[in-house]
Amino acid sequence: MLEFNEISTAERHTLFIEVVLPLSISKTYTYRVPYELNNAIAVGKRVVVQFGKSKLYTAIIYKISDVPPQLYEAKYILDILDEQPIVTSLQLKLWEWMAEYYLCNIGEVMQAALPAALKLASETRIILNQSNIDKSALSDKEFLIVDALEIKSELRVSDISKLLGQKTVFPILKGLFDKGIVNILEEITQKYKPRIKSFIKLNEDYLASENLKALFEILNRAPKQQDALLAYIKLRKERAEISKSDLLEHSGCGDSALKALLDKQIFLIYNKELSRLFSEDDEELQEFELSKEQQDAFSQIEGHFNSRKVVLLHGITSSGKTQVYVRLMEKVLATGKQVLYLLPEIALTTQIIERLRKYFGSKVGVYHSKFNDNERAEVWKKVLNGDYDIILGARSSIFLPFQSLGLIIVDEEHETSFKQFDPAPRYHARDTAIYLSGIFDARVLLGSATPSLESYYNTKIGKYGLVELTERYGGVKVPEIKIVSITEETKGKTMQSHFTSVLIDQIKSAFSRKEQVILFQNRRGYTPFILCSTCGFSPKCINCDVSLTYHKTTGKLHCHYCGYRNEVLHECPACGSAHIEQKGFGTEKIEDELKLIFPEIKVSRMDLDSTRSRNSFQQLIDDFEDKKIDVMVGTQMVAKGLDFSNVSTIGIISADSMLNYPDFRAYERSFQLLSQVAGRAGRRDKQGEVIIQAYDIKNRVLHQVVNHDYNALFTSEIIERKNFNYPPFYRLIQLDVKHKNIVRLESIVKNLAAILEKQFGERILGPETPLVGRVRNYYIKTILIKVEKEGVSINKIKTALSSILRAFEPDTNNKGIVIQIDVDPY
Repeated sequence: MLEFNEISTAERHTLFIEVVLPLSISKTYTYRVPYELNNAIAVGKRVVVQFGKSKLYTAIIYKISDVPPQLYEAKYILDILDEQPIVTSLQLKLWEWMAEYYLCNIGEVMQAALPAALKLASETRIILNQSNIDKSALSDKEFLIVDALEIKSELRVSDISKLLGQKTVFPILKGLFDKGIVNILEEITQKYKPRIKSFIKLNEDYLASENLKALFEILNRAPKQQDALLAYIKLRKERAEISKSDLLEHSGCGDSALKALLDKQIFLIYNKELSRLFSEDDEELQEFELSKEQQDAFSQIEGHFNSRKVVLLHGITSSGKTQVYVRLMEKVLATGKQVLYLLPEIALTTQIIERLRKYFGSKVGVYHSKFNDNERAEVWKKVLNGDYDIILGARSSIFLPFQSLGLIIVDEEHETSFKQFDPAPRYHARDTAIYLSGIFDARVLLGSATPSLESYYNTKIGKYGLVELTERYGGVKVPEIKIVSITEETKGKTMQSHFTSVLIDQIKSAFSRKEQVILFQNRRGYTPFILCSTCGFSPKCINCDVSLTYHKTTGKLHCHYCGYRNEVLHECPACGSAHIEQKGFGTEKIEDELKLIFPEIKVSRMDLDSTRSRNSFQQLIDDFEDKKIDVMVGTQMVAKGLDFSNVSTIGIISADSMLNYPDFRAYERSFQLLSQVAGRAGRRDKQGEVIIQAYDIKNRVLHQVVNHDYNALFTSEIIERKNFNYPPFYRLIQLDVKHKNIVRLESIVKNLAAILEKQFGERILGPETPLVGRVRNYYIKTILIKVEKEGVSINKIKTALSSILRAFEPDTNNKGIVIQIDVDPY
């Protein structure tokens, strides 16, 4: 094996490189290096290679040697794209670990890790990113590409290769990417747009008192314009900036009066990017002192870091965890090291970004789906060059090329958003971050009000340090939570539709105080399924084994797994009966029926269906914050990261659906979600109200939520986990075996289970049919492997499993089978 610094002394020596291709293949491939490129190669650089008969890919140099492959003749690399490596040796170490731990291929890790602009392939589609381009600044070949893209909206890399008459065009496209002229088609849709709000200010010419007096005389014949001016002067005494909506509300004048003042340039309008979210302690991050409890927590964390690499900060909601994070970051930055701040839903937590940028300035970088592909590639390069001291990001930011990580903060570490479910690698960002910290000898701080049982258990056995914040920052009151029996109110005939009398009264009370309400129902659509009351027929998806959900907005039946739609039934196709009933209820029905009970109020819905269009999510949040919406009905989306100053009441329509879900984590997840939803209620100066409607009002989890008693949840859950061999005492590996023919699937999966049982014995559960046994015409069987943590090497188990699957899948008897491996599922 040759090191790079040895290569320069052997320019005419034949060199070979192993490369990682962004494909799901089980090994790296070896290519030959032309003599003239010997001195240009280095581990971590991108090269252009031909794979197969005609396809070109960007690959990463993984190893360099002078040993040719034994089983095939090595092809020559076609080009080198980088002057300096874009992937570090430490990143490659992380990729290797992820491939080994999560039982996937290193090419799948590369595919997830690199921004699309850094991994072009011959089938990649290119689109223009700019409408006005100075073509005089382009080379002849760049000019041809831009000209062709103006005629045809998109081109594949292979099309551009034919256009220019040369095999590799990646360096030319790289130049156009770097200039921001072209982009990748599938990457250009921005999932998130910043919130822009209009503000009004008085023209400086009228600031002097004598000019202002003259202005009132000029507007003497325009009373509405005078009202607007008076309202502006009054509001200016109370706040630094006055929004257009606030001025219209306080003045009582209409848009026409304000437009007239703008046309006369008495008022000037300007736009400003704002956080979507309300935060009580925005202003406290500029200059703040830690409270005594926060200072104690800070000192304890530092103490734990002397002996442990991971610390869990268990702080109740609004306890001021962010200020503690900031003080820790300051200390790490002073040593010249970097900080990674992981957030589960970065598009919903922009106030963190703004607050940290105010505090730390331009050294804060952000990496998430808000950016287009060119911008993500730019952040990648800036991190590589050490231009950022702090990176805030979603789970994919663990892949960035850090130089000297000193601290990783995983905020809301319990969130399921940190787990990647599809495609491979099916990694968990929290666990991967802990391994990443080991590479850099960094420290990890996990933060949560409702920690995962695994993390909390690790504190109990001394693996992690534990620090607790038990008081809310600034005297914020914990919301009052009430449980209301749906059964009792149904018997007493006090229910109105799906709302108990207690919830109705609480909503009325909130409206009387001009406060807002959030209602949570963890199911979208109008009704979950339709049933023939005569024969019991229920329409199902033609591609998946799941009932179709009725959506009133489209007037159709929808499949939430594959997108299939069908017309609503008016008579049963099985027996011809016209007695078709709607069963259950989703967010659409809650919204609809609330409008009937309160026709005078504005109700909106936030779920996957209502936020599909480009700006719909942003518009909903803006309208709710501007008090244009009285009640927001939503699914889990309303529980994550959204805090509004005027929300006093939260209603949970049906808690039972979560509690009764067939999953060993059901109680844990219910506690976390209910606690999150409850945390949306109330302000610093007023206690919020939370109403939980349920049939099983004696369920222990509900009372643990009411009492904010995480320790009681942990104590009861950990006993069951131990009794039934679940994490944190056992590790889980789930195999989803899929085939389009159910008979073939059952035969193949039975054989696979027998082989696994022979190797692993009673650790094998299944095969079983999951809750949804067919998705997109693939039938599914699940095999679960439970591996005890004590006395068994998980690496040996994984090695044996990989060996079995490598031999099993290529077998001609198993043709058409698809096996998906999920390590640490759920």
